[in-house]
Amino acid sequence: MNEARAPKEPVVCARCGKTAESVPVTWTCSVENGRREYFCEECARENIRAIEGRLDSSWW
Repeated sequence: MNEARAPKEPVVCARCGKTAESVPVTWTCSVENGRREYFCEECARENIRAIEGRLDSSWW
């Protein structure tokens, strides 16, 4: 991972609130409205079609 983009604090899933000390490789990252948001593996799996369609998380 590019160290310049790695968050310096624990990351939180923007959908369910699950936290992790660093970004797990199984999590998904999305930039929405200029903000970087992370989604845990479970939330990403549940919404993979919307993610691949590049729909904002507010839609799904």
